[in-house]
Amino acid sequence: MGEVMRKAPTFENISSKQIMNKVTAPKMPFQWSINPYRGCTHGCSFCYARSTHSYLGLSPDDSFRQHVFVKDDAADVLEAQLTRKLRRHGGSYLKMAQDIGLVNIGTATDPYQRIEARRTVTRRCLEVLAHFDVPTSITTRSPLILRDLDILQTMNIQSINISVNTLDKSIWRNLEPATPAPIKRLETIRTLAQAGLPVGILMAPIIPFLTDSRAQLNDVLAAAVEHRAAFVIPSVLRLNPEVKIWFMQTIRENYPRLTAKYARLYRTTYAPSSYVNPLMDKVRKLMEKFGLHTQNTTIRLPRFTSNDGTTTDGSDNMPISEQSGVQMVLPI
Repeated sequence: MGEVMRKAPTFENISSKQIMNKVTAPKMPFQWSINPYRGCTHGCSFCYARSTHSYLGLSPDDSFRQHVFVKDDAADVLEAQLTRKLRRHGGSYLKMAQDIGLVNIGTATDPYQRIEARRTVTRRCLEVLAHFDVPTSITTRSPLILRDLDILQTMNIQSINISVNTLDKSIWRNLEPATPAPIKRLETIRTLAQAGLPVGILMAPIIPFLTDSRAQLNDVLAAAVEHRAAFVIPSVLRLNPEVKIWFMQTIRENYPRLTAKYARLYRTTYAPSSYVNPLMDKVRKLMEKFGLHTQNTTIRLPRFTSNDGTTTDGSDNMPISEQSGVQMVLPI
């Protein structure tokens, strides 16, 4: 696998019919997703989105890292899509926001992988979302997000979720070979927090036998507090069949003693409740110790001016069920 991982990625432009896609999974806390890229050069061995390359007739192995599709027209497509929605709502940004709910950027690939520094597809999408004041959350592992601080501060940002699941340099290098260092991500959290943005840690995935010890979890949570994370969201590793093949290859090469343990633990996509429940109890107790909580944020609707000249954010018009908040839990 080492030889494969050193192969330089290729990038291919593709066109999109629509860039903002409806999320139908009932457990997802957002209603729409945007992925400016298909494929990701970060090459995380556990990434559940590797299997999406099979939809294009490609293997879910490292082609996900080696062959990245760039949706270069994403911003134009997004603007057209939102313009149609706005027209259907009679030009009311408020009604459109109520209809949309929450849009998440980065559900399947990192919107700030290295190619974004040159191609700026994500940045251009943010400019569109800022113009329409769409409630937005972002998930990334990259400090490149700081490049867009000027736009983020004008947007309807509900949360920025920076993925940090370990501070162990060896584990990080073995499982996430091309991602920014965890300390760089933590520094990014602090900078975003200082800028007044709602930012926290997506502690995902928690890797059984590697990052699930009390000491490992404690280190991440202590760093979260030190770097001003507003929330921490834990999530346990899942392995769908396509991803499991690649992940197990990584385990055999780097942690051969754990191969049999993983085979027993992951007979299906998810680890059994006999493992997950005690682990999450441990995480909750540690979070209580540090005064941390999972995110629960109310969607801020766009400001608009009524006929009498008064300005409101429209929150009084929201159904109670929609004012209860949104908890970001990604299936990583």
